[in-house]
Amino acid sequence: MIPEETHTVVRSSELTRFRLAPNPGPMSLHGTNSYVIAAPGAERIVVVDPGPLDERHLQDLAGAGAVELILITHRHADHTAAAARLAELTGAPVRAADPAHCHAGAPLVDGEVIHAAGVEIRVLATPGHTSDSVCFHLPEDGASGSILTGDTILGLGTTVLDYPDGTLGHYLESLDRLELLGPATVLPAHGPVLPALDAIVRAYRDHRQERLAQVRAALADLGPDADVADVADAVYADVDPAVRPAAELSVAAQLEYLRSPPE
Repeated sequence: MIPEETHTVVRSSELTRFRLAPNPGPMSLHGTNSYVIAAPGAERIVVVDPGPLDERHLQDLAGAGAVELILITHRHADHTAAAARLAELTGAPVRAADPAHCHAGAPLVDGEVIHAAGVEIRVLATPGHTSDSVCFHLPEDGASGSILTGDTILGLGTTVLDYPDGTLGHYLESLDRLELLGPATVLPAHGPVLPALDAIVRAYRDHRQERLAQVRAALADLGPDADVADVADAVYADVDPAVRPAAELSVAAQLEYLRSPPE
């Protein structure tokens, strides 16, 4: 069932609102949260992750204010498919870490500070889910700030690593980096808004370590050269068949991490 938020723009923090795209599914949960960033009273807005190519969704985003800039958290189509069309509708440039997803805008740079729609937006490279994943930190959004996490941190469940493009080593490093931002509000691209980024990061890290322990145990039973499918059978035996491919990607990433020599 698609939540009521699908056909309206909902307040998510002092400086952000979101519109839920009509693309629910096993991997997208209720759908993609397309965010609107703007200071109170500002006429211009920033849109983050315009989502799938759905005309009503885009018209509602474009109607939320004069779109100054379109930002992309990572390359997956449920975040990027509508970017070119929204740029066409609004004349706003699209910026992403991957130049392939930029339209009339420069690629994003780690550590860059963007001033748009009356808001300071800090770009934070967080590879792991994908190699081009970034988060957008809004340090002035409420008492502890907020962070748009794309698929690096979800509102429900845990993140899939899109191996081999995304790797567990990079993902753990990204979690360490995010934890330093403290109890910022988490604005994920899928699922509900969450409090306290640092606590969420610790829970995510604990989950990854538990999965690694399970993979190690499976390798001890199956042998060190066990393949992805056999390890997935042991570790994700109860997983929904609809997300079995994602489970195998996660296993592949974990095996690569465990089998890689330490640097």
